[in-house]
Amino acid sequence: MPGLKGPSDYSQEPPRHPSLKINAKQPFNAEPPRSALIASYVTPVDFFYKRNHGPIPVVDDIERYSVLIRGLIDNPRELFMRDIKMLPKYNVTATLQCAGNRRTAMSEVKTVKGVGWDVSAIGNGVWGGAKLADVLELVGISKLTSTTKSGGKHVEFVSIDKCKEENGGPYKASIPLSRATNPDADVVIAYEMNGEPLNRDHGYPLRVVVPGVIGARSVKWLDCINIIAEESQGFFMQKDYKMFPPSVNWDNINWSTSRPQMDFPVQSAICSLEDVTAIKPGKVKVSGYAASGGGRGIDRVDVSVDGGKTWVEASRYQKPGAQYISDDMNSDKWAWVLFDVTVDAPQSTEIVVKAVDSAANIQPENVQEIWNLRGILNTSWHRVQVRVGHSNM
Repeated sequence: MPGLKGPSDYSQEPPRHPSLKINAKQPFNAEPPRSALIASYVTPVDFFYKRNHGPIPVVDDIERYSVLIRGLIDNPRELFMRDIKMLPKYNVTATLQCAGNRRTAMSEVKTVKGVGWDVSAIGNGVWGGAKLADVLELVGISKLTSTTKSGGKHVEFVSIDKCKEENGGPYKASIPLSRATNPDADVVIAYEMNGEPLNRDHGYPLRVVVPGVIGARSVKWLDCINIIAEESQGFFMQKDYKMFPPSVNWDNINWSTSRPQMDFPVQSAICSLEDVTAIKPGKVKVSGYAASGGGRGIDRVDVSVDGGKTWVEASRYQKPGAQYISDDMNSDKWAWVLFDVTVDAPQSTEIVVKAVDSAANIQPENVQEIWNLRGILNTSWHRVQVRVGHSNM
């Protein structure tokens, strides 16, 4: 592609915040301290998790950078940045979450394959750009279209990013055309994050943001868009990021029996306390995040200070000072909620959180029930231990 060069090694990696917990260096995968997530409703760029499958691409000539839209359409077209920026700009507040968030806890039950994420492979950003539905109209695909005249039913996003899983080819993923052409789905071709141009870690100069869907479908460093008849045949669509029961292992797995994961299930985690925290007896504030996929809001967040025997309801909020009502038009439907509640902890105990979304989906109690060989979608109750000491602490 004109104006681009993809580094073949890791010599041109961008600088990162020193507090990030590095889970893998090459490719670079890191998450912030969990406490950073509850410091603000919108996650600062420096503290947004970094998920990569290869070296970070370099764009050295933004004027020549373009995205080609092609495939099962009558009018293929090459779009430059100026073409994208001429379309109406939208700011969509959306939470992105790696499907492997909380994988480390799942691996404690039985070893799984993948990057060892704690609870911070998630973040809430404001994504500025053009809606994909508007972009596709430029090549003759009307809004709310599910099939093109030539039989296109899916939209494949191909990255500049090169990765070993694709045998040195580009990262790619797809979503149904019906979602792509629905303005209410808020799929964005983004060039801004939190009011600033995307940085290299997060997809500069253009990335896709598919709200309510696992992060693997929000392709960074966009190269081309293909209108295709079937789902993308890329590795990360067909041989990864699929959900299997605990009985499936690497000897008996049949990847074709499961669909590529899209929406993420209801999720919550405590961020004000570490896995084990020493405290003084008395009041303790329990804070964290809760989110659900598909645009579903959070109806309730329950916290227990006795390992799940009894529960209290936590307060939920998005924008500070504004009442949060699940699925209300004034709430950000693609974004997480933050929660907090102050509880009594007179003795050492296990503190637990679980969330309920607006479709009455609830997190499973035990990770064993949802264990899977790739360690994705660990949405079990999140548990932390507090060790209560006395004045000599």
